[in-house]
Amino acid sequence: MGQLDNKVTVVTGAGQGIGKAIAERLGAGGATVVVTDINEATAKETADSIGNGAVGIRTDVTSRESVDAMVAEVVATFGRVDALVNNAGWDKASPFLASDPADWDRVMQINLYGVLNTCKAVLPLMAEAKSGSVVNLGSDAGRVGSSGEAVYSAAKGGVIAFTKAMAREMARYQINVNCVCPGPTDTALFSSLGGDDPKLRDALIRAIPFRRLGRPSDLANTVAFLASDEADFITGQTVSVSGGLTMS
Repeated sequence: MGQLDNKVTVVTGAGQGIGKAIAERLGAGGATVVVTDINEATAKETADSIGNGAVGIRTDVTSRESVDAMVAEVVATFGRVDALVNNAGWDKASPFLASDPADWDRVMQINLYGVLNTCKAVLPLMAEAKSGSVVNLGSDAGRVGSSGEAVYSAAKGGVIAFTKAMAREMARYQINVNCVCPGPTDTALFSSLGGDDPKLRDALIRAIPFRRLGRPSDLANTVAFLASDEADFITGQTVSVSGGLTMS
């Protein structure tokens, strides 16, 4: 691609699934990838598989201290952060009336506060450099709602709105901030939320105009574009990668 050459790029939740595919795609495009995950072993495995100077760092996005320590390590090693991809996410499916308020906190902490924490640590560096890209992973649940994922939908709706507000605030520093919303994507998280039920899976596939689930690589290609120099004049946008399941 060339447009990612030597960009120091931090990807959260990149030990598996969509995050891993994003990290690998960015590395293939020439970026120097910082793979972060709550699971240090998978973060380091992903970094090793990417090569090109990639590093794996254990990071808990719900902890300001953990995020600050990771960013300090990245700056000490590479001197800067050119792109930030906020991918870390978690959900537990259940009807809202049957949900456990303790799970609300975890969903909000990981999906929404995780984005706030990383942006608070990274955006001042980008503002000083007067350049940078942020790509936040939202969800179509945050655009149109999703049964059994009410609090997750609320958190992802918050990510979409926060993305737009940051795009406005950071434009003066030539920083672009965009949001990518996966539709149903074939990952371990999707399986854990009922995606391994053949009936549900088939019903979803029938509802998607392209008649297939998303692949992690579908998301990775879109994120790589938005993190690259080719997307310099795109900011505040929300892009669904859903095979046409949602259209805006």
